[in-house]
Amino acid sequence: IVANSLIARFEQFPPINLRHPQHADAIVILGAGTYFNAPEYGSDTVNDYALTRLRYGARLYRATHLPIAVSGGSPDGGVAEAVLMQGALMQDFGVPVRWVESRSDNTHENAVNSRALLPRTVHRIYLVTQAWHLPRAVYAFRRAGFSVIPAGTGYSLTRAPRLLDFVPQPQALVKSFFAFHEAIGLIWYRLNN
Repeated sequence: IVANSLIARFEQFPPINLRHPQHADAIVILGAGTYFNAPEYGSDTVNDYALTRLRYGARLYRATHLPIAVSGGSPDGGVAEAVLMQGALMQDFGVPVRWVESRSDNTHENAVNSRALLPRTVHRIYLVTQAWHLPRAVYAFRRAGFSVIPAGTGYSLTRAPRLLDFVPQPQALVKSFFAFHEAIGLIWYRLNN
């Protein structure tokens, strides 16, 4: 229950209405990490968090038919996340990718490098990432010069609390980690930008 309340503080943007999408020029999907040496795929692929983002990005594409940019480098080595994301979108979801930004190692670099890669005619974007990551990502992309429509996915609080939520669970540590990571990241970005 504590972890849920911590992460909920960052889930500030409501889900978008795909039945009535807003006007935008493109969809930008942020990387989230790599599943290295995945035996079932025979190579590296995207991790669970990135897959959640890609699935929602594919759904958003089908609702809007906007061109897609994927952004993510290789901070832990190996193939750039954006390249893996492009492959997953095309092979697993049948969705084309127009731009691949593969040099960034963090959210700030995602924003700056995406702005450098995308044509100047692309101003208003749907930004796809986890709901708890949106405040920091939106901040970075607005600072880079984009007009942003937050397109969150993977919301943590989708149901009422249950009795078992009061029992310590391993996934609560993960939620707490992300909450503290986002808080520190927001403070860092505001102090340094």
